[in-house]
Amino acid sequence: MRALFVGFLLLAASPVTAAEKYVGGNTDVRTVLAFKAADAAIQKVLPQEWEPDVAASGPAKDINLRVTFIDRLFAQDAEGKTLPSARIVTLGIPARKKGSEGRGTMLFLIYTSGESGGPYGVSIKADTKMEREVEIDPAGKAAVEESWQFKAPDGNAIELEIKYARGPLKSGKAESLLYSAAKPSFYRIYRYEQLEDAVREAGADRVQKIVFKASGPKLSPLFDGSEQLIGVTSVPSYTRQTYLPGS
Repeated sequence: MRALFVGFLLLAASPVTAAEKYVGGNTDVRTVLAFKAADAAIQKVLPQEWEPDVAASGPAKDINLRVTFIDRLFAQDAEGKTLPSARIVTLGIPARKKGSEGRGTMLFLIYTSGESGGPYGVSIKADTKMEREVEIDPAGKAAVEESWQFKAPDGNAIELEIKYARGPLKSGKAESLLYSAAKPSFYRIYRYEQLEDAVREAGADRVQKIVFKASGPKLSPLFDGSEQLIGVTSVPSYTRQTYLPGS
């Protein structure tokens, strides 16, 4: 049975500067895979003048690539119009612009059940399939099983099968900047609130099964067998507001 998650009410407005422009909001269910991929392959997909911004310690240590599977449950534009739901997978690199304060996540590839292009100019419409099951035993312990498939007309494909035991959820609020590899001067500001469960991290692993496959001309150089899966985070509730920076 597909799990249903509460969270359709968008966040109340966060403090913003007068120059920022609100462009919409959404509520998702997410699963995030954190990898250490080959440095040369990562640098190749970054724009010139940008470099990986990899943590030397802490939970994000050595992570230079995140693959985020997104089940978009609800979205609105700036005028409050409801937008279609979508299944999305994004590939992003923690990055910084050399010699400047610019840093954030560089999105270089997105596959979506929606339209190609998108605000970042890197979205490709793909055939998608997603299933999620949640089984809760009499003691209240939950096991989650997910299956994701993205097949794009450019010959690339991503698949994920995962099963994990649900642990205690942590809540948090944060702000992030996401840049476009197709137009590096463009970025959007995300202010979000989420519930997360680190099902695989240093010293803990509740993943019972995982099969990840990425193939095709754009993906094979990054996933050539040398990549290491460092962490897995389940985000059963993610709600955000999106802004464009002031000029």
